Amino acid sequence: MNYNDLRHFADSWGLVAMGILFLILILWPFRKGASRRNHDAAHIIFRDDEND
Repeated sequence: MNYNDLRHFADSWGLVAMGILFLILILWPFRKGASRRNHDAAHIIFRDDEND
């Protein structure tokens, strides 16, 4: 593979792969089983207040 082949790959399929990865990372916190973990992460700063 030379530079032009890699550049063509990055211009076409690299962009598609980055777009799919972006969508996966954006939608990951909204999946069905993540609500408990999201709630725990949102309230972690209050954990010391509850355990006086």
